Amino acid sequence: MSRSLAVLLVAAGAQAFGSAARAEDNLFDRFPFAVACEYKGTQHAFYLSKVTADGTATYLASDNFAGTITLSGQAKATGAEEVGSCLGKTLEELRESGQARDIRAN
Repeated sequence: MSRSLAVLLVAAGAQAFGSAARAEDNLFDRFPFAVACEYKGTQHAFYLSKVTADGTATYLASDNFAGTITLSGQAKATGAEEVGSCLGKTLEELRESGQARDIRAN
């Protein structure tokens, strides 16, 4: 019984968060939830962590990899100058190449 209650509370919280985001036209809606990038033969999933008021999104992956991108700019690594398959691409290019993963609520 407690497991069912926990699932119900999580689902209710997720719906409330999604409703608030749509109501405010949150910048999160403009960025993909995740971006798949290759670096040195290994695939990494970068997940959307935050979006600042100026429209800069920060993505995080394991191994302390991180990057940023803006709505009209190119993907950049943070804290490193390493090259990967996402760097230098725009959001449109990431979507066209199939590297951007969007989650849309109905």
